[in-house]
Amino acid sequence: MDNRAAVLYGPRDLRVEDRPVPVPGPHEVLVRVAAVGVCGSDVHYYEHGRIGDFVVEQPLVLGHEAMGTVEAFGAAAHRHAVGTRVAVEPGVPCGRCARCRTGRYNLCADVAFFATPPVDGAFAHYVTVHEDFAHALPDHVTDTAGALLEPLSVALWAVRRGDVRPGDRVLVTGAGPVGLLAVQAARIAGAARVVVTDVNPSRLATALRLGADEAFDAREGVPRSEPPADVLLECSGAPAAVEAGILGLRPAGTAVLVGMGPDSRMPIPTQVVQNREITLTGTFRYANTYPAAVALAAAGRVDLDALVTGTYALDDTAHALTAARTDPAVVKPVVLPHG
Repeated sequence: MDNRAAVLYGPRDLRVEDRPVPVPGPHEVLVRVAAVGVCGSDVHYYEHGRIGDFVVEQPLVLGHEAMGTVEAFGAAAHRHAVGTRVAVEPGVPCGRCARCRTGRYNLCADVAFFATPPVDGAFAHYVTVHEDFAHALPDHVTDTAGALLEPLSVALWAVRRGDVRPGDRVLVTGAGPVGLLAVQAARIAGAARVVVTDVNPSRLATALRLGADEAFDAREGVPRSEPPADVLLECSGAPAAVEAGILGLRPAGTAVLVGMGPDSRMPIPTQVVQNREITLTGTFRYANTYPAAVALAAAGRVDLDALVTGTYALDDTAHALTAARTDPAVVKPVVLPHG
């Protein structure tokens, strides 16, 4: 049993090397990784060696959108049998703090999150994870779809934070993977109308195929619809999109900031927020979303494989990380460690 892994040593310095097979702790399972989605955070670490205060100071395995098969388990782990296909929820919290005890474990200060320094991720043959954060998958959910339950969880959490309700009008700014999944999640929540903006024509076309009513080039501004949107799901992180999206909300509407831009600070039209009594909130990962994500994928309510625009062997992980830079049609590359 070998454990090949794609290891980041510094900006654009990715090396595929052999590492010891991890040994599961008492409550952990050993997962043979089958598929790992490439996230924008992986790309950012690869390009810059850091995201904000998180700096790659020692060799780091990237990748946190993962699924695979249980190969072994620790002495106190009883949830999954060997051979169970599982989606890996990549953030394991402490379980003891006030945030964990009230169900908001995504805000736990002591969470260990895959591919966030110094915690290694899943661009590898094998990983270990606490058994409670390995979610069983039915056989008809594909490996690639199982990996993409992670960004689906981001979208589901955004919809929950926005309190999207039946009949709502939703504006999604940014048609990357999370934005495209937010379109589907908003529809599932009962949104009557979903409008999407982006600067990429191919992604706008995909948004329409996945359930958006209208898709607009953001360079032409957010359309002023009547009536205006009830909820903004801002998935781009672009300052111009944040401002335009807030301006497109009705009084007492809700703006949910999902996308992370290059800067920690950005201008907000505070007068509009005040005068319209806009509810402005952020999202940080997700909590208690994986069971719903698994159920929706199993029922065919979301199309996850529609986002997959290419698969790559582990030795080609660097190409997967740079694919979107060279091809604007790329949405979600997926690495198959054993492929």
